[in-house]
Amino acid sequence: MKKDQIEEKKIDIKVDEQVAVGQYSNLAAIRHSREEFIFDFAFIFPDGPMGKLVARIILSPAHAKRFAEALESNLKRYEETFGPIVPADIPPDVGFIQ
Repeated sequence: MKKDQIEEKKIDIKVDEQVAVGQYSNLAAIRHSREEFIFDFAFIFPDGPMGKLVARIILSPAHAKRFAEALESNLKRYEETFGPIVPADIPPDVGFIQ
């Protein structure tokens, strides 16, 4: 195989039903260190000053960059199809408790 010919590989990923259903998040927080980016997704209850962390995803810096590029590309295509996204109000500062 030549260098400029890359063999396309297919990876099958098993998805558990509970994961496939997904989680709704209306707040995201991102932190990072030299080795990783941490994405926290939370649901803030509309009728009270509380929320719940629903997912934490930890990515390598290289994967975080690919994720950001993919998100930007998808946002662009979304707005081309449906029009501009109007940002919501910035949520108040939050803190995490056990």
